[in-house]
Amino acid sequence: MIANLALGTLMISLTVVIHTFGLMAVTHAMAWITDRIRLHGHRSRMLAMNTVVIGVFAVLTAEVWLWAAGFTVIGVVDDFETALYISTTTFSTVGFGDVVPNPEWRMLDALEGVNGFLLIGWSTAYLIAAGIRVGPFKSGEHF
Repeated sequence: MIANLALGTLMISLTVVIHTFGLMAVTHAMAWITDRIRLHGHRSRMLAMNTVVIGVFAVLTAEVWLWAAGFTVIGVVDDFETALYISTTTFSTVGFGDVVPNPEWRMLDALEGVNGFLLIGWSTAYLIAAGIRVGPFKSGEHF
């Protein structure tokens, strides 16, 4: 149990660092695009929001792959493809249950689910803020 908690804490810390710097990079990319690419009307807003969504997806993908690599290294599952599958379903909190981790590492897998839930929530808040800042929405108008 201690190994699960220690590794889980390390992985959560690493994903928070990736998420922080990733969202900073997405913000800079969005600003660069909106400053340099002058499209008329909604086109620039759509381009900016597309940049944000693809950027956030890339950040979340990097975090899922980090968990999958960790699972592969410590033997949570047998191969990387399975590790990536279980990591994706766990991180996204879908959790099909058709692939289960080695019983020794179940708590670590559960910690990934909590980590994914929080980071996806953070990403959602970021997308809402971006949609209000440069996207097609103004505060209070999109609901």
